[in-house]
Amino acid sequence: MNPSATWHPVTPSAEVRAGANIVAGFAQGQELALWRAADGSPQAWENRCPHRSVRFTLGQVTGGDRLACAYHGWQYEAGSGACVRIPAHPAMPAPRNVCAKVFATADAAGMLWVRLAADSADAPPELADAVPAGWHLARTLTLRVAASEVRAALAPHGFASTGTPDAWQGTLDGSPVAALLLDAQPQLSFLHLWTDAAPGSDAMARVHRAARQLRSDIEAAASH
Repeated sequence: MNPSATWHPVTPSAEVRAGANIVAGFAQGQELALWRAADGSPQAWENRCPHRSVRFTLGQVTGGDRLACAYHGWQYEAGSGACVRIPAHPAMPAPRNVCAKVFATADAAGMLWVRLAADSADAPPELADAVPAGWHLARTLTLRVAASEVRAALAPHGFASTGTPDAWQGTLDGSPVAALLLDAQPQLSFLHLWTDAAPGSDAMARVHRAARQLRSDIEAAASH
């Protein structure tokens, strides 16, 4: 499979609020600005204003469906990424050739998924099955190792790959766990861990402890 055609689990859906915040993210080295329009539709853009290359994450969501750059305030609309307003020249039509780079985004299984391929494509239905309904996010592990090292370590720890790329299922200290792997940068990966353990429960506390040990084991194995 073309790596850019993969759907990447970038961040938990709840982290990105409609018409409010902008969240920074990465997928295969691509820096992203994640946000939602007021109607809740998820957006994943290259984290760079096409005017002067300032990061969009320094800006703000305005008008419910636009992202405004922090530098000159140029505004880009949700969906197309097209520039629609230049505050310094309100009477001047926005240039049609200025457009933010937009990536396909999907809201599924409690995560925002991003696809880096240039062609548009609908999210496959199996994304919705990556995490069983009703499960809770336990934690996201930050791993200073390549995604390939994480993949190699998950199977020996009892995790099995599912039909969704980089989605795994296993157990941590007796609790079932779904692990979604994000290949963020060459030596940076994130592992989103979901479980049926209730938040605040003893079982969830055990999952947290086991997750810390899992991270230590993976990083130790990668260093050898």
